[in-house]
Amino acid sequence: MQATPPPSRTLPRALVVGFTALALGVSSSPWASTAAPVRAASSDVIRDWSETAVAVVSGDAQRPTAEPFIWYGFVSAAVYNAVVGIEGRYAQYKWHERGPRTASSAAAAAAAARRVLLTYFPRSQARIDAAYTASLEKVPDGKPEDEGVAFGERAAARLVELRENDGRGATVTFDKQPAPGVWRPTLPNHTPFINPWMAKVRPMLLDSPDQFMPGPPPELTSKRYARDLAEVKAMGAKTSTVRTAKQTETALFFTDPLPQQLQAAYRDYTARHGLDIVEAARLFAAAGTASADATITTWNSKFTYALWRPITAIRLADTDGNPATEADPSWLPLANTPPYPEYMGGHCANDGAVMSVLDRLTGGDIDLRVSSAVTGTTRTYTDSADFNRDVINARVWEGIHFRTADIVGNRVGRHIGTYALAHYFQPLHHKR
Repeated sequence: MQATPPPSRTLPRALVVGFTALALGVSSSPWASTAAPVRAASSDVIRDWSETAVAVVSGDAQRPTAEPFIWYGFVSAAVYNAVVGIEGRYAQYKWHERGPRTASSAAAAAAAARRVLLTYFPRSQARIDAAYTASLEKVPDGKPEDEGVAFGERAAARLVELRENDGRGATVTFDKQPAPGVWRPTLPNHTPFINPWMAKVRPMLLDSPDQFMPGPPPELTSKRYARDLAEVKAMGAKTSTVRTAKQTETALFFTDPLPQQLQAAYRDYTARHGLDIVEAARLFAAAGTASADATITTWNSKFTYALWRPITAIRLADTDGNPATEADPSWLPLANTPPYPEYMGGHCANDGAVMSVLDRLTGGDIDLRVSSAVTGTTRTYTDSADFNRDVINARVWEGIHFRTADIVGNRVGRHIGTYALAHYFQPLHHKR
């Protein structure tokens, strides 16, 4: 979709620069300029566009459940390419084009984010252009700004090109019929499987949606399944008498929408730790693309195995063929059950991917502050294992997942996070 040119404080200059990159010296050579590089810019622009992306994707467009992870991945990858294409230090994401060393990386980041968001969310143009104008107000007028905008436009165009015909929004039919163990719509709204296309969309980093496909869930007649069901039945019930107040608070804490929750945590971390524009862009991109692929992998697993949710399993336990389970036809979970199959756990897959990325970027001391609008509290995590543990437990205590699905999801997510930094976002062996 053709979006309108960017607004500018100095018409018609910035109107033109986004479409005249070659005239401004943008080159496919890694040595685009011999001029001395400017000092890496502040990372404020990275955080500003994270906030704008959240407002557009999760606010204006109201994209459901885990889908925002995919869009945040797109924005962060384009911004990263725009920044490191000028500043250097790290290999670009599926691109090999350098901008002038004199270009403003802050202007490039803003232009890249703006173009990606406008391409996919044109109805939010007013919000996006207001954010863009605010970003350029912080960049001095002149050639570096013009060069940065031009290069950012090219970085965005490359990302959009990479994502053409990737399967987003395709018609994917979930046609499995209700049977013991098979997912079906649940209370409260009996909503059909939401966004089944995410099971088939082309990943950002991985070769295919099933590259890290887990093995199947436990058989309904197995001891593990009976243990899982008994645990969530007791601990995840809306009126549980065994779940403690602290456990309930943990469960509710993680009912906050995870994509937005993590974006806020990244903004806080990069600000508190004084990451410059390059390091901040790398963190957002590595975590963002790993989360996108964790989401795609999760949906592929859910679509393939189509395991029923605890609310269905507990109410229909007399049909599962397992003598160790007992039905409760009126059982309700603490939290509302999401409208898609149970296995594997998506929250835990995304958290695992992010924790794996942060472990490698921080050397293991993640120092992550995570806030929840649901409970109005903030938690600080210094060890990724503690974060992973809390999320795994929370999904069981919410009554929406079996423990096995959470453990498996977290493990798969950690593999994806490891893969992300083993194959992408790596340090360059030469300086610009």
